[in-house]
Amino acid sequence: MAISDNRVEVRRVLLITLFLNLFVMALKATVGWASGSLSLLADALHSITDSANNVLGLFTSRLSSPYPDRDHPYGHHKFEAVGALGIAAFLGIACFEILQSAIERILNPGHSLVTISSSELWLLLLVLGINIFVTFYERRVGHRIGSTILIADAYHTMSDIWVTISVLIGLIGIWLWNLQWLDVILAFPVAVMVFWSGWQVILANLPWLVDQMAVAPESIHALAMEVPGVLNCHNIASRGVVGHQMFIEMHLIVNATDVETAHRITEEVETRLEERYGPVRVTIHVEPPAYISEQISYESEAEGKLQGE
Repeated sequence: MAISDNRVEVRRVLLITLFLNLFVMALKATVGWASGSLSLLADALHSITDSANNVLGLFTSRLSSPYPDRDHPYGHHKFEAVGALGIAAFLGIACFEILQSAIERILNPGHSLVTISSSELWLLLLVLGINIFVTFYERRVGHRIGSTILIADAYHTMSDIWVTISVLIGLIGIWLWNLQWLDVILAFPVAVMVFWSGWQVILANLPWLVDQMAVAPESIHALAMEVPGVLNCHNIASRGVVGHQMFIEMHLIVNATDVETAHRITEEVETRLEERYGPVRVTIHVEPPAYISEQISYESEAEGKLQGE
């Protein structure tokens, strides 16, 4: 079984994006303080979570070694999924802060007016460009190497893009027509977009953490049945992420009376599963030709039995 360790590349990407996120946060905070825009200051707060996500990603990436050891015989990949759920939590916090700021502005309208200059708007356009680059950079590398932490962080930065666009629309309205209320109204759809990004991260990583089925047992059964010497297979279970790291268990009925032949048949089954699904660790319990079972997966209550019983 070939195991790929991409943690060095993950850390390199996270360090680059951490530097860019800190730069973006400084720009937003500076312009927000100078203009008096609460929505922009809330956006800067959202950028703080971007940097925190990068630090979290660096920490979990160091822990998520794919290689098994005595204490973690199945490897450490789930640390990445735990880190991704941490990102979802940060997104929830950012959503709450944005809504809180908007509601406070509505309940206390006596705040100072927002003022914005064209040079400050150009700085925000630079911020938007950096966020777009970070999003597509992380997503492309994440999909290429199968890193859940990079993909999750890309979702987070995508939410930052929509936040910045919304803030820009409001500030342009203030700059051109003095529409002060835009600074508050646009905060609500921004909060919804941030929440949606966090929900998508949860949906992408929770199945891995709860050992949800990775491949339909019928597909594994069909592949195994193509191997000469296989009479049937049952009690099939799979977990993990296809193409990243997966574990398959099954009972295999083989047409063999000696150990050497049975071993050769199971080796062929493992090879074909590896070719089809990528890195996979297969555990096969071999059974004699006389054994009968119709229980493909664990959802059935049928039990295997010896022919004639």
